[in-house]
Amino acid sequence: MYKYVLFDLDGTVTDSALGIKNSVIYALERFGIKARPEELDPFIGPPLVDSFMEYYGFSEEDANKAVEYYREFFSVTGIYQNELYDGVIGTLDKLKKNGVKIALATSKPKKFAETILKYHKIEQYFDVICGATLDGKLSKKGDIVRLALEALGADKSRAIMVGDRKHDIIGAHENDIPCLAVLYGYGSKEEFQEHGADFISDLSFLL
Repeated sequence: MYKYVLFDLDGTVTDSALGIKNSVIYALERFGIKARPEELDPFIGPPLVDSFMEYYGFSEEDANKAVEYYREFFSVTGIYQNELYDGVIGTLDKLKKNGVKIALATSKPKKFAETILKYHKIEQYFDVICGATLDGKLSKKGDIVRLALEALGADKSRAIMVGDRKHDIIGAHENDIPCLAVLYGYGSKEEFQEHGADFISDLSFLL
């Protein structure tokens, strides 16, 4: 059905909760704030600056400093504290064999996303890798989805975004493509329904 498939990374391709939460804990500790891992699920997926501002009331300046601290830990340790979800490799392999063009469209910095794909030895499945820039100038999901579609040369009528949070749905709809929301990640059915996910299923929907 779809010739172009865009995948989110965190919560869709990889279960990255451990590395992200440990990195957030490290950053918050630099501000003298103690956080419990179970409080930090909202940090998985959205741009980090937004999350530090929304959930801890940081100013934009402090949020940017928190991201710097986050990356101190993440770039060395947290980046490897994740694992692939069951079925991801099989899905990517079948899509590729069926001639589907595949892109990664993540709010994680592209540099880190590339490292994670190589770590799991799945980079060969992706025709395009689009992520945020380290300077924060490119971070919104809609902009990243747009760049991925352009890089693929995609016909939007045959393209779909796959993700696990509202940002994936919003980013897809801003670019006039549907979104498949997967329940095994960090979003909820209620979140998906509220933001108008076109489909709520698992990766088998794509095959």
